[in-house]
Amino acid sequence: MEDKLSIRVNVADRYYPLKIDRKDEEKIRKAAKMINEKVLQYKQRYTDKDIQDFLAMAALQYVIKVLESDSNLEASPVLEELKDLDNELNEFLKENTNVL
Repeated sequence: MEDKLSIRVNVADRYYPLKIDRKDEEKIRKAAKMINEKVLQYKQRYTDKDIQDFLAMAALQYVIKVLESDSNLEASPVLEELKDLDNELNEFLKENTNVL
């Protein structure tokens, strides 16, 4: 049995019907809220633009954050390997300091 939920999400004063997994509801509503908050910030700052501009800027800002996060995740395994190598070198030096 599928655990689907029908919701309506408000993004920039438009409602979008979605059929989602029940477990994703909080995440989707939070995402819509974040977009609406960012759009509101742009509305208050730039009065001569339209809603499409605000949505585009909000999307750009959030995608940049996603790309930065992806870059950090890619570097994470390398950093772990470097830490392991550093630990091994330190152990080796401790064990072999008296030999030299």
